[in-house]
Amino acid sequence: MAFSGRYELQRQENFEPFMKAIGIPDDLIEKGKDLKSVSEIVQTGDHFKVTVTKGNKVIVNEFTIGEETEVQSPTGEQIKALVNAEGSNKLVVKMQNITSVTELIGDQLIITMTIGDIDYKRISRRIS
Repeated sequence: MAFSGRYELQRQENFEPFMKAIGIPDDLIEKGKDLKSVSEIVQTGDHFKVTVTKGNKVIVNEFTIGEETEVQSPTGEQIKALVNAEGSNKLVVKMQNITSVTELIGDQLIITMTIGDIDYKRISRRIS
């Protein structure tokens, strides 16, 4: 896996329905829907540090493949999660009732978060 790099959000699909489903208030959804974000991933073996900057908000999560850890959920809560690798380009994490799949395809980082029957997709392009 070669996830290390900086990725800028290009587009997202189903942002509003997903955020409503996880309980984010409408005013925060409205503020957040057009904000661009940059994700920086530093991978050292099976250890990852992911820093997401969205506007003036910065979220940092660190984890090691196959080890339970605490991460910040999309609602801002600290929750326990387990990240597993599938093949050489996919990370899968299950946290509470959300499944998140991160795939690296060429220079695109595609994150799909699923709750119930709602798939929220974030497509970012490597910028460095």
